[in-house]
Amino acid sequence: MGMFGFGVFQILFFLIFALVLSVFIVSLVRGIKREHKNNQSPRLTVEATVVTKRMQVGNNVHNNGDMVTHSAYSKYYATFQFASGDRLELPVTGSEYGMLIEGDHGMLSFQGTRYLGFERR
Repeated sequence: MGMFGFGVFQILFFLIFALVLSVFIVSLVRGIKREHKNNQSPRLTVEATVVTKRMQVGNNVHNNGDMVTHSAYSKYYATFQFASGDRLELPVTGSEYGMLIEGDHGMLSFQGTRYLGFERR
């Protein structure tokens, strides 16, 4: 039974390690693909209206053996609507988020899913 338990532990350890490694690799590949697609997309500047903003707040817990640390993060998004009625949500920086007001109308500059700026009119 001792050998069987040790074998099961090894298999479970390997499966969990493989799962974590797979998730990391998939996330890395998706990020690289997104960056490549954005780099290949044209830079556009079009009339748009800020229709909504949202903020995603989270907390990361890190266990470093003897010490557990917490770190909070915030992600900011703004949704823009074009004259055609199409909408596009883009991630923005915290300072841009603070400057954008729902209902603002102006010229939105973006490249793929990358926010480049917004100039009010």
